Amino acid sequence: MLTLYARNGWGSVLVEAQLDWYGLGYRREEIGDVFESIEARAALARVNPLAQIPTLVLPGGEVMTESAAITLYLADLTGRDELVPGAHEPGRPAFLRWLVFIVANIYPTFTYADDPARFVTVEAARAPFRSAVDDYARRLWRIVDASAGEPWFLGSRRSAIDIFIAVMTRWRPGRPWFAENTGRLHAIARALDTEPRLAPAWQRNFG
Repeated sequence: MLTLYARNGWGSVLVEAQLDWYGLGYRREEIGDVFESIEARAALARVNPLAQIPTLVLPGGEVMTESAAITLYLADLTGRDELVPGAHEPGRPAFLRWLVFIVANIYPTFTYADDPARFVTVEAARAPFRSAVDDYARRLWRIVDASAGEPWFLGSRRSAIDIFIAVMTRWRPGRPWFAENTGRLHAIARALDTEPRLAPAWQRNFG
């Protein structure tokens, strides 16, 4: 069975939602706050040296990290193209581009700004650093919104990018900001809020 190392509301929900979507059986291994707990960080580091989630352990013991890689793996594992366009689908290039854009550019802004003390040694500089990173994230989200289709990011078909948007718009700067500044992304997120296949993941992670 698959084992997902997870914490409610954190990045693990990106994978958890996809596992639920595909109906894959998995065990959820709850992890403590790796920023606040040395024990939690050490426990996760035994599986993933970066002590980051999502971390997915395959039935044979192989460890997978990086949400984009796991997204592609789950599509291969199930042989289904509902969340990942097939190799010859017209939406495949845009899917790959924007999936990697989100995880390579936007996701790291949370890594850096969630706990600036890990990266900024001067205490007085931490708040300005976080503010600057958050401003940069908002700029990136506007770029994503400008390329978003309707009703889904790729237009007429859903994809894992829509799940990433539904999850990450719950984080800083929050849904009210997205509603005001990135209307297409907000509409995508709201539409997936009521998707029955994702209801268990949303309930577990966001209440």
